[in-house]
Amino acid sequence: MVDVDANLTPYYEESQSIYDVSDDFFALFLGPTMGYTCGYYERDDMTLEESQNAKFDLALGKLNLEPGMTVLDVGCGWGGALEMAVQKYDVNVIGITLSKNQSEFARARLAALDTTRSIEVRLQGWEEFDEPVDRIVSIGAFEAFKAERYPLFFEKAYNLLPADGRMLLHTILAHTQEFFRENGIKLTISDLKFMRFIGTEIFPGGQLPAVEDIEVLAADSGFALERVHLLQQHYARTLDMWATKLVANKDEAIAITSAEIYDRYMKYLTGCADFFRRGITNIGQFTLVKG
Repeated sequence: MVDVDANLTPYYEESQSIYDVSDDFFALFLGPTMGYTCGYYERDDMTLEESQNAKFDLALGKLNLEPGMTVLDVGCGWGGALEMAVQKYDVNVIGITLSKNQSEFARARLAALDTTRSIEVRLQGWEEFDEPVDRIVSIGAFEAFKAERYPLFFEKAYNLLPADGRMLLHTILAHTQEFFRENGIKLTISDLKFMRFIGTEIFPGGQLPAVEDIEVLAADSGFALERVHLLQQHYARTLDMWATKLVANKDEAIAITSAEIYDRYMKYLTGCADFFRRGITNIGQFTLVKG
């Protein structure tokens, strides 16, 4: 077991370069929930908004929440999961994000809630957080943590939680070379160029774990991996819906940002949808229980 280095600096600049483009721009294709992660389609006729709320509920529902608990949301985005946690599950919440825009948006969003529960949104990295909590949820943030810090995050999470603590980790997943061979998935030069584009133009610094990585990290840190819930085709559908909304709002998107940024995001959304449909990438929710 390694010691968590209290002097680790979070990757603020990378995160802000990704998420501080413009809240108004993101709202054009994310919709009212501002959920920027894979939706969960319980029915074929679900809207984007319904699927995002279903995703938040799916994640929170795996934590065995009880009224009055304190939930830490690592990488809370624009506050969608925090809002549902307070409104539906009656818990206290702490959200941390490296994005200035997201922290300000989430604070304003949560300030409008009629509740007596404690609500905090902080511009802070998990490396800087050191308070006991009852449950941890992290949706779509792990990809930015860096592989060398994965063990540190798992150790930190384990130490923050009580004896019966639970963590829900929702992350995009890469595959091993063995997986590609066994499933007959062949990567083209175009695929490799698209991966580079995502890593430089959309999510700089991002790294994707494989399911096997999460299994090892869980075991090494003391967590029992209760469930692995893969949502590959749900993300293909989410990306399709985002792309459709962005096309419908093309003129406004360009007015807010630029034609270059619009084209960049369309390339990203349509290309990633193709990757998920073909099985090049996957996404999963991991339910981790403190042992």
